[in-house]
Amino acid sequence: MSTTSPHVLIIGGGIGGLCLAQGLKTAGIRATVFERDRSPASRIQGYRIHINPEGSRALKACLPPRLFEVFLATSGKGDSYSFFTEKMEELLSVGNASEAPDPVDSHKSVSRITLRQVLLADLGDRVRFGKKFTHYEEADDGRVIAFFEDGSFAAGDLLVATDGVHSRVRRQFLPHADVIDTGVRAVMGKLPLTEETRSLLPPRLFEGPASILAPNGHCMFIAVHEFGDSPEGLPGFTEEDGNPVALPPGLLHDNTADFAMWGFSARRDKFGLSGELKDLDGTILRRVVLEMIADWHPNLKRLVRFTDPSAITPVAIRSSVPIAHWGTKNITLIGDAIHSMTPFRGIGANTALKDAALLCRNLIAAHCGEKSLLQAVHDYEVEMIRYGFEAVKNSLRAMNQAVSDNAFALGTVKTLFRLVNAIPPLKRRMFKDQGNK
Repeated sequence: MSTTSPHVLIIGGGIGGLCLAQGLKTAGIRATVFERDRSPASRIQGYRIHINPEGSRALKACLPPRLFEVFLATSGKGDSYSFFTEKMEELLSVGNASEAPDPVDSHKSVSRITLRQVLLADLGDRVRFGKKFTHYEEADDGRVIAFFEDGSFAAGDLLVATDGVHSRVRRQFLPHADVIDTGVRAVMGKLPLTEETRSLLPPRLFEGPASILAPNGHCMFIAVHEFGDSPEGLPGFTEEDGNPVALPPGLLHDNTADFAMWGFSARRDKFGLSGELKDLDGTILRRVVLEMIADWHPNLKRLVRFTDPSAITPVAIRSSVPIAHWGTKNITLIGDAIHSMTPFRGIGANTALKDAALLCRNLIAAHCGEKSLLQAVHDYEVEMIRYGFEAVKNSLRAMNQAVSDNAFALGTVKTLFRLVNAIPPLKRRMFKDQGNK
């Protein structure tokens, strides 16, 4: 073992950064997370996240056993995927919901709020809130110094950017690494699973999410999340003084009740608006979506109509531009900070978790004297760039297919899906091939 442990500065307290912090804590490596939000509840996002086998394995590698068990206990079903027309005609359903899913190597539905609770648990003062990163400087002794808006600073042996698609670290370190606006916009909504809302959804939705393939470049993603049996001691959000944080009222911030979520997507010009969706409130966004799906199945329209405006939000879809490997330094990046991708493959969070586990594994090797710190970072970056930008490319392709208004291409896809759906061996092969993606 090395006589000294490197001090890792993690800029950003999202899923990837907190997963890395958990793994380093378990390994006895000093790490501090600097999060710009004032508290854990400053920017609660209450939607569902898809965790695939790679994401689960990354969490298992980084979390202590107790917290991984909490993650499993609060996960919902997700080991199947379906495609429907806008008239709710089934095109294809893949996955075998009749088999008990493997606790690790399976697809899962998780609440973003609950997952962040799990990842924050037991980190204590290793997470510093209210720290808005401004810039870094490289010190003469080889360390890197991070500076924050409140006038404070911190020095460490390695700076890891996990500060998302608008990463300030990336802007300074890799100013040539671009993120583009794809021109696609999404409107997302969340509503409670009641007897009435359950009746709107086909049974397939309770085994895994679904995509609605519609004409005119319109598409919709629908998923449900049903909480498992939460074990006692599920970690909650707390203030610095240890008192519980009161989450804002409303369904968007609720992480106790089962819910359904939907996301309607199309290219910006399809919405027929002069301005941006981000400037519209939930009531107007709901009306806009209802107008665009006016000829869809009544149950899909009811799903949107029953959604409270306070739980409806717009999203501009962005995507990173792949770049070649840069010269390795004691500054690196994970997740959206380097390879932001569209949500159309549902792998963004999983790729960030994979980054965290891979970087953690390499830093542990450096801590044990098996390689130098810079070699550990280099080995991580070479591998991360390979699979990370491959995921960016695949997610962008999936988005372009989903929002294409090519009627012939849509008809071809529908015919293919119906054919595969009628041949069980083909369905099983398709799901197996997509299992870890």
